[in-house]
Amino acid sequence: MAGGAGLAKRLGTFVSGLLECGAFCGIIFGWASLVFVLKELGYFRWLCQPSPTNHTQGLDCSAQDEQFSLVFTIGSFMNNFMTFPMGVVFDRFGTLAARLIAISLYAGGTLLVAFSTPELAVLLFPAMSMLSVGGILLILTNMQVGNLFGKYRSIIITLYNGAFDSSSAIFLIVKLLYAQGLSLQAMFLFLAACSAWHLLRTLFLMPRTRIPYPLPPAYNYGLQCPGRSRSYRTYEEKRPPGEDGPEEIPLEPPVPRAPPGMTFRACVCSWLFAWHVAWLSVMQLRHYLFIGTLNPLLERLSQGDFNAVSTYTNAFAFTQLCGVLCAPWNGLILDWHKRGKRRRPEGARGVLADLHAAVVSLVVTVVQCLLFSVCAAVPILQVQFATFVLQVISRSFLYGGNAAFLAIAFPPQHFGKLYGLAMALSAVVALLQYPCVALLQGPLQGDPFYVNLGLIAVVLVAFVSPVVVARECRRRAKELEAAGTPLTAPPAAETPAEMPH
Repeated sequence: MAGGAGLAKRLGTFVSGLLECGAFCGIIFGWASLVFVLKELGYFRWLCQPSPTNHTQGLDCSAQDEQFSLVFTIGSFMNNFMTFPMGVVFDRFGTLAARLIAISLYAGGTLLVAFSTPELAVLLFPAMSMLSVGGILLILTNMQVGNLFGKYRSIIITLYNGAFDSSSAIFLIVKLLYAQGLSLQAMFLFLAACSAWHLLRTLFLMPRTRIPYPLPPAYNYGLQCPGRSRSYRTYEEKRPPGEDGPEEIPLEPPVPRAPPGMTFRACVCSWLFAWHVAWLSVMQLRHYLFIGTLNPLLERLSQGDFNAVSTYTNAFAFTQLCGVLCAPWNGLILDWHKRGKRRRPEGARGVLADLHAAVVSLVVTVVQCLLFSVCAAVPILQVQFATFVLQVISRSFLYGGNAAFLAIAFPPQHFGKLYGLAMALSAVVALLQYPCVALLQGPLQGDPFYVNLGLIAVVLVAFVSPVVVARECRRRAKELEAAGTPLTAPPAAETPAEMPH
């Protein structure tokens, strides 16, 4: 890396990115903790109706809970649905443009919450949507940091997604500080002020376009402190015609190119992508519905015990902090064949080895989600501690595995668009959480048993995806055997997705 970004700079980028993902990107998923504060402040309280049979305060607040659930449903939908257009922006215009949009959205969302009141509770709808879209765009730009660390690429991608999960604990901190007397407005104004830090990181520790993989010699990124002579523009002016600069090296390696048929449309129309979207969608629906209905669930299981609800809400938020510790285990599963004394496969055989490892990761993730769903269906309050642990492990594997699989199975020049499209399509499925909530609050009278049973059956559909990937692995292995050669690519061409189909 002589003449390029040194180890200290790459580590600084990695650590600061981990902090960014862990403190900002996925805070909406700590919704249960924020709802506790918002209820205390009286948001949507006008929806509560007198009900002498209710165990809580002589009020039937199911309509209030449904409204909070709607805020989360729309926010989580935007978190996924807008990832596709944001992925297109990232692929087309690069990191700088994408992060400036993300910072603007994030700052706007925090300011809306800061200046909202119980009378202006409707501001929560655009606020949560802006926080969601800004956060997902920040993590999308951060996942390329794994390209700086070669064989640890999948581990870093999953680690960042684990930090994304852990960021939901930020609303727990908001809840605890609110209990100590700090105002909601002051805390969200502080979060808005952190946008200055995001901007500095964008300028000095992130590329203008994208970080290529594999990393070319002497690759550097960010503004160069010594002066304009090392700046991007001056480099472009002095660079000989036809020579690629460090920021303009395409994400995909120059040799070998993906086959002409491997267009973005071909990727989208493949069974590999279709079943992967189904894998992501059904498990995400299970997680979103659990998070969105956790507060009323705890109230039901504790029979309206305010202190018990607070304790279990805190316990759930604390377990979310462990997401950053759980996610790297999925990265180890995905990268296990890249370590050890054996020579790492390269070229087409390297891609095949990556896909084989992805099968194990996909199966393990589904099993975890199934166990989490079974525990969530048990109507015993104490069992929910186990549910919280399984939920955070499953969710960490889900999102880290999703990003890593798309990086492995498809051409990297389409990663932003495919990642965004997968999240957008899964967002459409996630909208089913609102009719599920309406069903719970209406005909089922708050009893989630039949909904939980149905979700367990739906999660079983996710097992189809690893079967499809395993069949694809066998097909490619037969093609390699028929070719009679190892089809090994030169080291410079090594990539996680040269020949997706």
